[in-house]
Amino acid sequence: MVTAAPATASAATVQYYPIAPGVELNVRSGPGTGYSLVRVLPAGSQVPIFCQRPGTTVSGYYGTSNIWDNIDNGEYVSDAYVKTGSDGYVAPRCV
Repeated sequence: MVTAAPATASAATVQYYPIAPGVELNVRSGPGTGYSLVRVLPAGSQVPIFCQRPGTTVSGYYGTSNIWDNIDNGEYVSDAYVKTGSDGYVAPRCV
């Protein structure tokens, strides 16, 4: 599913996290709902988080958050739908 990590990420430090149960998650080209839809992840997917950045605030399965997770080159999902076990950042900030 994921073909390449951004150059700033190390494969050894990347963890995979489950998306909210029963949710088909929109993947956007940037950190916000105003960015174009790239694809939709099927329910039951897990995603790597290479880095995170602030963006549009979203209310989702795991609360309300403005954190967006970079899951591949140019692909972001709202952290409000990813079970990271934290309300804050769990990966480095995207540059």
